[in-house]
Amino acid sequence: MSQQDWTVSIQEFQEMTRKFYAKEISVKDYKGFSGFFGSYAQRGGNASMLRLRMAGGQLTKERLAFLTSSIRTHQINKVHFTTCQTVQLHNLDEKAVCALVPAALDHGIIVLGGGGDFPRNVMASPLSGVEQGEYFDVLPCVQKAADYLLSLLGNIKMPRKLKVGFSNSPANATHATFRDLGFAARPDGTFDVYAAGGLGNNPRMGLKVAEGVQPSKILYYIQAMVDTFIAHGNYENRAKARTRYMQESLGEEGFRQAFGEKLQAVLEMGNLDVAIEPQPVQKTGSGELAGPRVLAQKQPGLYAVQWHPIGGSPAPEQLIALEETIRDMDQVEVRLAPDETAYIINLTAAEAEKVLAVTEGGAKTLFERSVACIGASICQVGARDSQGLMERLVEMAREKGFADGVLPCIHISGCTSSCGTHQIGALGFHGGVKSMDGKPQPAFTLHIGGEDGQGQEQFGTVTGVILEQDIPGFLADLGELVQSAGTTYDVWIKDHKKDLLALANNKYLV
Repeated sequence: MSQQDWTVSIQEFQEMTRKFYAKEISVKDYKGFSGFFGSYAQRGGNASMLRLRMAGGQLTKERLAFLTSSIRTHQINKVHFTTCQTVQLHNLDEKAVCALVPAALDHGIIVLGGGGDFPRNVMASPLSGVEQGEYFDVLPCVQKAADYLLSLLGNIKMPRKLKVGFSNSPANATHATFRDLGFAARPDGTFDVYAAGGLGNNPRMGLKVAEGVQPSKILYYIQAMVDTFIAHGNYENRAKARTRYMQESLGEEGFRQAFGEKLQAVLEMGNLDVAIEPQPVQKTGSGELAGPRVLAQKQPGLYAVQWHPIGGSPAPEQLIALEETIRDMDQVEVRLAPDETAYIINLTAAEAEKVLAVTEGGAKTLFERSVACIGASICQVGARDSQGLMERLVEMAREKGFADGVLPCIHISGCTSSCGTHQIGALGFHGGVKSMDGKPQPAFTLHIGGEDGQGQEQFGTVTGVILEQDIPGFLADLGELVQSAGTTYDVWIKDHKKDLLALANNKYLV
């Protein structure tokens, strides 16, 4: 889609938005249109959200400046870092959302395809290029993949969305081994490719479809995945219109064969080789710094600062302070992570101290770095208020004074859609309702034992339903068990899973 086409489309979006706020079209009809522009009406239909794509989670200083300028101009009071490395702006009125869509594009931030049945934000390990021990920097590949997928917008119609991710190490931060399409880095500078995986209803691990793929060949695999999805995806049943359902309809070997056929056809056509240009950090630093939120980069003398706003929702004024602080710092940028953490990278020791000061007040423990989707107070399809629950749980843990690691990082989704990636949390919760004495009660389904590291991947086991009001008590009791043992949850659970299940079953599951 050309820039001119985008301009025409944006004018259509603005007109449809006007009609929606004038109550001339329904929420359903508007959602089917607005998703292409990365925007949805919030619950109640009186405000909008806008999703800003950040390929590889790169929130550069220029993009951050646009974000903070927009916060000031439109008095934006709610910002959220998502598990797909995007930034969501919430509680926007008609004037703000209509103005922000073209303004973002003018500043090099793409919103098109941010929702709806389109290729979504391409993900990368957040510290790619600066992380000690990484296999190689995958970010140049992400940029090529993102540009290519954006070029397909308006030219293809897929059954539903397509999520692509690149990992730089076995940490598998982007879930490359269970994405719609994932590129997992290898020590030899190539990729293993996985396809047809995903979270949400009926989650599936990805199928390995290739090994040792050269970075220059990645677009062939992306096009083959698109072609396979178009040819074999379910256009009739939206609930099954994701790539992972092709493992059911075709079978694992049938899918591999179908993908292989599409790949061979694309390879024969050619013209999709890309030149991958390394982008080494040129900056050097001096001085030494250590701390719980400080990570030494592989570049000597440079550091990254970790900042995890509670629930992944930073205070707008803190974003403004961060932008002002790093504005004149050479080669510094923000990287968004799939766990709603932000990393400010390429800092000297002196610069890192300044960034630490303006990012105070966020998560201080592993538990406080828990993941929560935006939740039902805003999301149309959400069943439960994930953000509100997260705030109550953090307050509980602080009152109890639990040591760091006594409670694990948990993952909370407001519904089954897994925007909070509940299935890969050590403890995960997805929202719903439970009928008690004939009355629906707010509740969450408990998942135990999720893991996303490459080679250890597993989805958490569905254990039962717990009333929302009882979750703080459940985690308080769990924390006391672990703390009394003088250890951390990760160590404790290895020999005490039966104790966790007994606690849940005997006192909390309904």
